[in-house]
Amino acid sequence: MGHAMTLPADIPTPVFVLDVARLRKNLETAKRVREEAGCKVLLATKAFAMPAAFPVMTDYLDGTTASGEHEAIMGKDSFGKEVHVYSPAYTEETVRNLTKIAGHIYFNSAAQLDRFGDIARDAGAHVGLRVNPGYSNATLGGDLYNPTAPMSRFGEVPAKLDSVDWSGIDIFHVHALCESLHEGSVGLINHVADNFGQYIEQVSAVNFGGGHFLNKPGYDVSALIDAIKAFKARFGVEVILEPGGGLVVNTGELHASVLDLHWNEMDLAILDASASTHMPDVLEVPYRPDVIGAGQPGEKAHTYRFGGNTCMTGDVIGDYSFDAPLKPGDQVIFTDQMHYSFVKTNTFNGTPLANLAIRWEDGRVEQISDFGYEEFRRRLGR
Repeated sequence: MGHAMTLPADIPTPVFVLDVARLRKNLETAKRVREEAGCKVLLATKAFAMPAAFPVMTDYLDGTTASGEHEAIMGKDSFGKEVHVYSPAYTEETVRNLTKIAGHIYFNSAAQLDRFGDIARDAGAHVGLRVNPGYSNATLGGDLYNPTAPMSRFGEVPAKLDSVDWSGIDIFHVHALCESLHEGSVGLINHVADNFGQYIEQVSAVNFGGGHFLNKPGYDVSALIDAIKAFKARFGVEVILEPGGGLVVNTGELHASVLDLHWNEMDLAILDASASTHMPDVLEVPYRPDVIGAGQPGEKAHTYRFGGNTCMTGDVIGDYSFDAPLKPGDQVIFTDQMHYSFVKTNTFNGTPLANLAIRWEDGRVEQISDFGYEEFRRRLGR
């Protein structure tokens, strides 16, 4: 596993550990895109929200984008630069609250825009309209993670765009990708340019949303930069990107421990980390997270099925093989667990939340949370 991955003895599992050196390397990619393409890059806090790491990120990014009021407040208070917010639907109260927090408010439909757009404009906010572009190469999870899937609730449909009053709209917004390489990013930019030019000519900015996996191996950053520059030259608008996972891919792990070994037609390992409570996307996508030092089932001498310490039968993480037998107390490390992981954890069964920690660039690991019974109890009301 390497010394750099080991946990200090005083930090218990399960714990998510962010590696700042790897995060900074990823942020350099975002900085390159910002500078060479002349565009804005925002952190999508729905995918990654660790305020203790925000001071590392602020110099590389233009701000944050939120999916609701609470994330917007966090962006304003803890990140401190531009705050953009989009939700599928708002109440009037929410919009009025957001005008005190966010300088950029995006609406999901012409109807939402008609109801609340003036409130945002009168408060001085930049107003955006999300459009369903009818294009996606989102392959993860099928339609579950495709914002432009049939009957999707996200964005105004192209057939209604001619009836929209574009004079009061500042930003044309699309979000259509999920864990996409450059082919998806460039394809989306070209699709929007070729199909929505008459509307883009009436706005001052285009937001191409998230799902651009800038730091995934195989992503051609130069191709993205060239596509943005060509789009800007064609339309004379500002361009905005909102990556979440693309900024933090492969920057941290979930460290867990083997609690017990069991046998029922195969060897089973019960962990203190759970798919149900700590890695919900393992079940929702679904996918099998990689484990350091492990192989595919049957590849190495000893194969185990990993399951969580909950009462849900389906709380299964996956099958893994190892060179040596596992024993209680052994630590296992799940890789690439910084995006859509700790932000989705829960306390089902009274399972303690996995704590959060940061490995700073000097190698020091600092635990930044101490979740226990109080966090579980607080969520259940008085």
